[in-house]
Amino acid sequence: MSRLALILVIIGAINWLLVGIFQWDLVAALFGGDAIRNSSGLSRIIYAIVGIAGIYAISFLFNDRVQARNAK
Repeated sequence: MSRLALILVIIGAINWLLVGIFQWDLVAALFGGDAIRNSSGLSRIIYAIVGIAGIYAISFLFNDRVQARNAK
């Protein structure tokens, strides 16, 4: 369950990165809705930072495997 939650957080963060950089909402484009978001400059910076954190969080998906191998 934790891995699934982490995957969903990463997907959400990458979506915010797309909103921050391109003002384009992937989730809205895939599932209906207005895919273009007009945002202020400050909010776009915050969205981009959250997106970068989500990309960094991808490494957490593989941390459990490395720790388990080292424990043996």
